[in-house]
Amino acid sequence: MLKQAAMILSPYTELYDIIVPKDNMLRKINELVDFSFIYEELINVYCTNNGRGAIDPIKMFKYLLLKTIFDVSDVDVVERSKYDMSFKYFLGMAPEEAVINPSSLTKFRKLRLKDSNLLDLLINKTVEIALDKQIIKSKSIIVDSTHTQARYNQKSPREILLEYSKRLRKSVYAVDETMKSKFPPKINNGILEDEINYCEKLISVILEDEIISSYPNVKEKINMLKELVQDDIEQLNLSKDVDAKVGPKTADTSFFGYKTHIAMTEERIITAATVTTGEKHDGKQLQNLVENSKQAGIQVENIIGDAAYSEKENINYASKKEIKLISKLSKAVTHGNRRNEDKFQFNKDAEMYVCKAGHMAIRKAKQGKKNVGRNQTETYYFDIDKCKRCSIKEGCYKDGSKAKTYSISIKSLSHEEQIKFQESEYFKEKAKERYKIEAKNSELKHRHGYDVASSSGLVGMELQGAMTIFAVNIKRILTLMKEK
Repeated sequence: MLKQAAMILSPYTELYDIIVPKDNMLRKINELVDFSFIYEELINVYCTNNGRGAIDPIKMFKYLLLKTIFDVSDVDVVERSKYDMSFKYFLGMAPEEAVINPSSLTKFRKLRLKDSNLLDLLINKTVEIALDKQIIKSKSIIVDSTHTQARYNQKSPREILLEYSKRLRKSVYAVDETMKSKFPPKINNGILEDEINYCEKLISVILEDEIISSYPNVKEKINMLKELVQDDIEQLNLSKDVDAKVGPKTADTSFFGYKTHIAMTEERIITAATVTTGEKHDGKQLQNLVENSKQAGIQVENIIGDAAYSEKENINYASKKEIKLISKLSKAVTHGNRRNEDKFQFNKDAEMYVCKAGHMAIRKAKQGKKNVGRNQTETYYFDIDKCKRCSIKEGCYKDGSKAKTYSISIKSLSHEEQIKFQESEYFKEKAKERYKIEAKNSELKHRHGYDVASSSGLVGMELQGAMTIFAVNIKRILTLMKEK
C-alpha cells in the first residue's frame, strides 16, 4: 500500500505558521480534506516494489488542483510553487525543497489518471464532506448543462498559433510598445512550419529582455504559446479535436466542443456530472444525474430544470420515483409518442429538431387548425443539400426527394397532471431556484477556465471537469462553513 510522503524535516518549517495565516484558503483546504483517498484510487497504477520511487501522487494531485483553482499553465503553477509559501505549505513541502519538473504533470495526467473514474470520485468526496459538515439541508437538485469549446477547434493549426502569438504581442505592447521593432517579421504564407518558426523566434526575442519577460501577464502568455508549440505540436497537426462535436447553442449559433451536464443542490454544491460531446441532448442525461446524486448520498424530492428536461420519459421517471419535476412543458419534446424518436432529438436552446447526423432543421411550420377534431402538427424542414451528402442517409432520405421534413403531433390534452402542477405556487416558487446553476456555470467558466478545454479528447475533458468541480465544491463548502 502506498503511504503518503511526510513533509521533509527542516529547521524552517515554523515559517509557515508566520507566513501562511490561519484563514488562508489553501490552509483551510488542507485541514478540510483528507487526501489519502487519492492513494486508494491510484494504487493499481503504481509499482511499489520496483524501480525508482515515484513522486508522491497526493503532491501531484495537489499541483493539478492549484493549477485549476488559479487557472494557470503547468509551467506557471510550478514556477509559483518556488516562491509562494502558501503553495509549498499546501503541497506538503519544506520551505527550501525543490519543485518538480512541469513535464511531470503531463505524465501524471496521461499515465496515472487516464483510466481512473476521477469525475465521480471527486464529486462524491466533496458531497461526503458537505454532508458530514451538515451544510446540505435541501432535498432538491437543479440540473443544467454548460458548454466548453474544444481547445483544438475548427480553426486551422496555423490560425491557433496566430491567435496566441497575437495575445503575447499585445501583452508586451502594454509594457513597452518599442519592442515592436525588435520582433521578427510576421509570416503570411499559410505554411504551418513557418508559423511555428515565427513563434519560436518571437518567444526568444521577448525572453532576451529579462525585465519585460518577467511581467506576470507576459510570462503567462509566453508559457501558453510555448506549450502549444513544444508540448502540443502533435495535437496541433490534427487541425481539430477528433472527439469534439458541433452542438447548437441557439437557433443561429453553435459551438464546437463538449457539454458538462450538472446536478447541484440549492446550497450550490455539485452532486453529479456527466461529460459528453457537444451534440448530446440535455434531457437524456437527467436520470443518470439523479441516480448519481442519490448514490453520493443526496435525498432527491425535487428536480429543477428548464424545458429540456420535461420530455415524457423524464416525467414518467420522476412520477415513478415520487419526485416532483419542476420543469415547464415544451410541446415539441413532450407531446405523445413520436415516430423515429431515436433518430430526431429536440434542442431546447435552438427550439429545433436535430437529426442523428447532427444536422439541425432550418425552419418549422404549424399545420392544421385547432379544435377541428384532429391534432395539429408541427413540421420541421431540413437542409436538403446536407441530406443528399449525408453518410447515413439510407432509410432517412430518399434520393430524388425535394424536401426532408420531420413532423410531430401536438396533443393539447397530454400531460394534464404536469400542466396542472406547473401552475401551482409550489412549482413557481421552486422554479425560482434555477438561476443558481446558471451562476455556477459562469463561475466554472470565468474563474476556472472551463470555457475552453485544456487538452483534446473526451478523457481530457472529463479530467478537467473532475478537477474543476472538485475545486469549486471545496471552495463553496469553505464559504458555507464560514457562514454557519
